[in-house]
Amino acid sequence: MIAVLAAATKVDLAVFAVSAVIVMAGAFGVVFSRNPVHSALMLVMTLFGVAVLFVAQEAHFLAVVQVIVYAGAIVVLFLFVIMLLGVDQEENVAAERLRGQRPAAMALGGLMFFLVLLLAQATNWATGTPSARGAASGPGENVEKLGRSIFTTFLLPFEVTAVLLVIAVVGAVVLVRRSPSLPEEGDAEDEAAPEPRGQRRDEEVPA
Repeated sequence: MIAVLAAATKVDLAVFAVSAVIVMAGAFGVVFSRNPVHSALMLVMTLFGVAVLFVAQEAHFLAVVQVIVYAGAIVVLFLFVIMLLGVDQEENVAAERLRGQRPAAMALGGLMFFLVLLLAQATNWATGTPSARGAASGPGENVEKLGRSIFTTFLLPFEVTAVLLVIAVVGAVVLVRRSPSLPEEGDAEDEAAPEPRGQRRDEEVPA
């Protein structure tokens, strides 16, 4: 870990520091924003920060996918669901609907933080280990290698992800669907007996 920091330039450290601040600020904004729309916008900021980190690691294709797919399509889908469900208003975060969810969230957060620290103390850092499916650099296009890996080795997880996205869209449509309201008796009688043309309801019919 110390050797990696020593090999990094000042520009790399500055880019990493700024991107980390943006990512963490957006993540905290997603959690602590009372308005769901504001949370979605904070998620966009987090995704842009992660895209900058991908560019710093020379993973340009992943950076483009991060911006176009996640910050573009996925967040827009979230906003559509929020608007359709009508929850684009501030919520009372003090009201806890599920008992014990906050202590459980704090415990899980502490556990994840401990695991990250444990990973940092390991001999091989996650970004320094060799690729299990071959190096992305070298002869050949990076997009071609990634496509071959997705549609051969990881074809089943890729298809399962696509099915999950379709199920999410169908579930959102089902949730916002409203059953047609039945007409009342008075409305039904008015529709059954239309008024004669050229005559208003408040006028009396001559004898």
